[in-house]
Amino acid sequence: MKNKSQLFPPQASDEKIRSLSPEKLLDYLQSGKNGLSEQDAEERLAFYGLNTIHERRRNPLLKFLSYFWGPIAWMIETAAVLSAFVHNYEDLDIILVLLVFNAVVGFWQEYQAGNAIDQLKKQLALKARVRRDGDWREIPAERLAPGDIVRLRLGDVVPADIVLLSGDYLSIDQSALTGESLPVDKGAGDLVYSGSIAKQGEMSGVVVATGSHSFFGKTAQLVGSVKTVSHFQKAVLTIGDYLIFMSMALVAVLVLVGLERHLPFMDLLQFALILTVASIPVAMPAVLSVTMAVGAMSLSKLKAIVSRLESIEELAGMDILCSDKTGTLTQNKLSLGDSAMFNGADEKTLILTAALAAETENPDAIDSAILHKLGDAKALAGYHQTDFIPFDPIHKRTEAKIQADDGSNFRVSKGAPQVVLDLCNPNPAQRREAEEVVDGFAVKGYRALGVARTDQEGRWQFLGILSLFDPPREDARQTIDKARSQGIAIKMVTGDNLAIAKQIAGQLGLGQTIIPADQIGSSKDQEDVAAVARCAERADGFAQVFPEHKYRLVKSLQADHHFVGMTGDGVNDAPALKQADVGIAVSGATDAARAAADLVLTAPGLSVITHAIEEARRIFERMNAYAIYRITETIRIMLFMVLAILVYNVYPITAVMIILLALLNDLPILTIAKDNTRLPSAPVRWDMGRVLTVATVLGIVGVIETFLLLIVAKNHFHIEMAQLQTIIFLKLAVAGHLTLFVARSRHFFLLRPYPAPLLLITIIATQLVAVLIAHYGWNVAPISWEYIGMIWAYCLFWVFIEDALKLTVYRRLEHSTPRHRHFLSGLRKSMHFHSKNHN
Repeated sequence: MKNKSQLFPPQASDEKIRSLSPEKLLDYLQSGKNGLSEQDAEERLAFYGLNTIHERRRNPLLKFLSYFWGPIAWMIETAAVLSAFVHNYEDLDIILVLLVFNAVVGFWQEYQAGNAIDQLKKQLALKARVRRDGDWREIPAERLAPGDIVRLRLGDVVPADIVLLSGDYLSIDQSALTGESLPVDKGAGDLVYSGSIAKQGEMSGVVVATGSHSFFGKTAQLVGSVKTVSHFQKAVLTIGDYLIFMSMALVAVLVLVGLERHLPFMDLLQFALILTVASIPVAMPAVLSVTMAVGAMSLSKLKAIVSRLESIEELAGMDILCSDKTGTLTQNKLSLGDSAMFNGADEKTLILTAALAAETENPDAIDSAILHKLGDAKALAGYHQTDFIPFDPIHKRTEAKIQADDGSNFRVSKGAPQVVLDLCNPNPAQRREAEEVVDGFAVKGYRALGVARTDQEGRWQFLGILSLFDPPREDARQTIDKARSQGIAIKMVTGDNLAIAKQIAGQLGLGQTIIPADQIGSSKDQEDVAAVARCAERADGFAQVFPEHKYRLVKSLQADHHFVGMTGDGVNDAPALKQADVGIAVSGATDAARAAADLVLTAPGLSVITHAIEEARRIFERMNAYAIYRITETIRIMLFMVLAILVYNVYPITAVMIILLALLNDLPILTIAKDNTRLPSAPVRWDMGRVLTVATVLGIVGVIETFLLLIVAKNHFHIEMAQLQTIIFLKLAVAGHLTLFVARSRHFFLLRPYPAPLLLITIIATQLVAVLIAHYGWNVAPISWEYIGMIWAYCLFWVFIEDALKLTVYRRLEHSTPRHRHFLSGLRKSMHFHSKNHN
């Protein structure tokens, strides 16, 4: 007995379908025109599986627990263990809350992103008309099997990949799958895709692929296979690694020196543990998440809904936007363009005649465009259709018999220009002229439509040719110009042919370097990847694009270190939307596109994107400022503590003061999400070299100024150790928040934009608390108001030095010092001179 793999063939691929005639395809599928028997269908379902999309699901509890495993989680958990070890239960509670908060936020984001396949499933047809045991019946679409004979008609969602066998024709809207802006006419032997919609006609066909083997299913698999690593997570890990390894090294030095100097072991261990806890950036993921969450609320007011918080940071760094054409750059509806008139007809008569040859009660896209252009519905009131023959792929034209109120009768027709010309039998010169018009429209990417009517003798007269096109959105060109001014390259992506793509690109000012999508080949080695990326970078757009092309396009650009945005609205866009650094579902997008996207626009037009980019860049600047500040403060406290112990063999501040400093420094930081920032004019992204360099310089300056204060207070004012510790504590508290003013801007810190009122009020409040603690001696030795005033004056003097050094570092890093500018200017002149001589 044969096993099942021998009983049933593999589901038919596109290559197999193209290589077989409909009759041989039925033989290959072991089926016939009467369909399958119920028993055969059940056996096939057992072998092939249900006509659904399958994906692996992780246990939600295990998924949630996974957020307690990883480098950042380990750092926070280590801090919790150390806090418990030294019986610091207040700190332990705060750390545990932060740990759970981070896990809940991460779990919710992944849960939201994981809905993409569920939304794709909703696009599948729920019912299908199938022939089983020779009888037609309606069954759930998931029960279809390869070899089933099904019937499709107006309004049906195609339930599987089907090769059409019999019937006149079928007009299929597959724009959500392939991006084509117009319905496609299909006939016997043609393949129609699962998830597309029947707009006109009725045909029967055989199921050739179901579930994940269908075109629709492969798209869903692409979505499920997309794995992206957040740049935000990489940045947090880099900062965390830098701080934790530096802290561990300094603590190791502290412990070794303490042991060598015979300091009390338990006191030394407790101090080292508390110092480590204070240095670990336990609040960093939470602060950055809150900053992005507050930013997401701001974006929602701009009609842009964020489904993944990390995408805000990636939106700020986006430098390439791959924009879907149909429904995104264009209106996804046909409009009439230029017209060419013949035989003395005027444009008004030409459009009226075309409208009389349209189906007014159930107009298709072409009829709707004509009726819209006609404008005045009363123009048709004096005419009545007595008979109407709809368009079909065989005759390629519509025809209607018209009776006018004046008693005259005539016929009208519209359709393919060549067919309508043949109907009218024009002279050679007129035919040649008409063909030239059609060719001219084709070059522009327009679809041509011939129009004719009969005269009083019943002879057909050719009246002219209408052009049809999908017009650009009104705000598209303005949006493209705005995006370019923001440093973003726009690349159009469309399923339409090259001519249409070039025409739309010209209207939008995108450029004419449009290449067929099949040039985005699959890359097998690093050189291939680089070649594909260079090809993609040079192009202004891509035509004849399928979902796998979009997916490869995004991956190719990402391989060349670009942050790629992708807009779209259809099922076909879902894989690329999920793979992109920023997937943007435009207004009116399908559920599948919205679920796969990082940003969902709820208002029409692309101008929302440019506003969202501006807001995202402001959000990023706040996160960047916090990262610099947090690293700076850790370096200041850790390095100063170790240096003071090495030089003077004393603890310059107590363990309680370390905890107080951590709380006083972190509380105002939570309000940085509301801070005012400059708007960068170009994409911004994490430059960890710059962040760590600026923070390290500011940190070392802080160590110098604090150590100088320690020397002066100890050796010249001979202040006792308890009060000296309070002085150092207050100095670190005051300087810390003044450093935040320095870190929050790449420019002089007293220039606009000024700190937000909420941030300023919080800093003033915490500074007031620090002053009261120092003066009244809450868990510290009290100091006088005179000392407090001197500390404030000292810190205000140093903040200008810090800011000057910050500006110097930025100029050096950005090669903008006068010496660099002079060198680069000379280099350009030299290259220009050699170039002229060479030419």
